[in-house]
Amino acid sequence: MVKDSQHPIIVQLQGVRRSFNLGTNFETEVLHGIDLRVRHGEFCAVVGPSGSGKSTLLNIVGLLDRPTSGTVEVCGEQTTVLDDRALTRLRGHSIGFVFQYHHLITAFTALENVMMPMLGAQEFPTAAMRTSAEALIDSVGLTRWKDNGAGQLSGGQQQRVAVARALAMAPALLLADEPTGNLDTQSADEVFALLRRFNAEHGTTVLFVTHNVALSARCDRTIEVIDGQVTGE
Repeated sequence: MVKDSQHPIIVQLQGVRRSFNLGTNFETEVLHGIDLRVRHGEFCAVVGPSGSGKSTLLNIVGLLDRPTSGTVEVCGEQTTVLDDRALTRLRGHSIGFVFQYHHLITAFTALENVMMPMLGAQEFPTAAMRTSAEALIDSVGLTRWKDNGAGQLSGGQQQRVAVARALAMAPALLLADEPTGNLDTQSADEVFALLRRFNAEHGTTVLFVTHNVALSARCDRTIEVIDGQVTGE
């Protein structure tokens, strides 16, 4: 469901620019003054050609990178004035990430991978963590495989574990950077359906970077990035 103006703004970018190799002959500006608002509960496709700046934009929204200029507000906090510790706190508690490659720890079980963000927050495992992780594993349909090593799972199963892990801290915002790019059609549809279900059931705001036209058409809103600018929606 497309969210209206009654819903609070989760992400707001104003005049965001990002340059690399600052102060050298190779300085390159990748983002050129982006203005963007995303409201609570929106499920947005982020589309555009390769090299257009989509991943750079997502890294800035996800607080993995800082803009060269402009302001970034996430979950009500003006992030450009926060120090690294405060950014880490906000990112850990409010933002989940799913990437094209699952980035699971293959020596750990599926369940242990889902528990990792919780361990990062508390440093030692508890029964409550395990219960929460088991519920997430069940919600992505992998209860039978929860004690399997992540390296023993299929690509689609690994990506479902990655989705469960991204949701471990119940984030307000989920950033998915080509999460179905390495999957076959059926597995891609299953992962997309999972993200859609969590969006509908929990109001999780989702930014979904994709080249898949069929999947982007199933999102509430499409944000097009071309040559470092948001050119249309």
